[in-house]
Amino acid sequence: MTTSDAAVSKEKLAQDMKIVISDAEELLRATASQAGEKVSAAREKIQDSLRHAKVKLAEVEDVLLDKGKQAAHATDEYVHDHPWRAVGIAAGVGLIVGMLISRR
Repeated sequence: MTTSDAAVSKEKLAQDMKIVISDAEELLRATASQAGEKVSAAREKIQDSLRHAKVKLAEVEDVLLDKGKQAAHATDEYVHDHPWRAVGIAAGVGLIVGMLISRR
């Protein structure tokens, strides 16, 4: 697994966690009027799990943000250190994309 694949996986995980948290919060709202000791205990357990999941999600988002900033900084440094090489790479990529588009 490459660094890029790991970043995509973390982003997917973060997005999935947001969906799960949203669904669980909706379930808690829907069962708010339900009474009973077991229901109350289950609601408390779910609320604790949601709080924990939100904290973990915030941590994952912070890591992703930091990794993105590091990648942008490394790219910026590379371009400043090797401007003509960066121009050549961009021109090559543009040429390839142009050829692929014109083939259709």
